[in-house]
Amino acid sequence: MPNQAAPSERTPNTAERILDAAEDLFAEKGYSATSLGDVADRVGIRSPSLYNHFKNKEALYQAVLDRLLADFSAPLLELENGPVTRERVFEWLEAIVRQHHANPNLARLLQHAALSGGPHTNELIELLFRPMFTPRARIEGESLHLFQDSGLQPWAVMAFNNLVMSYVTMAPMYRDLLGQDPFSEEALEKQLSLIQTLLRAVFEYKGS
Repeated sequence: MPNQAAPSERTPNTAERILDAAEDLFAEKGYSATSLGDVADRVGIRSPSLYNHFKNKEALYQAVLDRLLADFSAPLLELENGPVTRERVFEWLEAIVRQHHANPNLARLLQHAALSGGPHTNELIELLFRPMFTPRARIEGESLHLFQDSGLQPWAVMAFNNLVMSYVTMAPMYRDLLGQDPFSEEALEKQLSLIQTLLRAVFEYKGS
């Protein structure tokens, strides 16, 4: 009986390779500027072969979004599935930052969607951001979103998302000024330290 490859060594099937290529291209160029021919060329197959897996470009884009949203929504779902303590909020925050560093494609895709649109953008906003605007959980008797009473909650959520996601879209421009790779582990730790410091300051301000 032939030896089977370990799960981590499994060769991606054609549909997965198409999704990987499409994700990279949609993140690089946006929905409108990416063609199925571009995707096929990157995968190394003929364009008609794509239709064996995805009926059109919109369906492919939807599949890319579904996969990204499943990955990036998981930490928030885990946070809300149980008592929400400050310690768990910081763990969630670190998980989100590390995810965006490991895969900047979602932030880049969202930037293109914000600037030039694309199908399912409203659905993406509802699934990814709405839970943070309407939290069900509370932290030690306080609202998860500490600016809720002042009416600034939506702006606080947007500011947080901008701080996390704009880093992976804009930091490469500052590579020389930083003097290091913005996606290095050292740079990641500095970004985490900054965001954690800001969140601690918010908690201390609300607790004063």
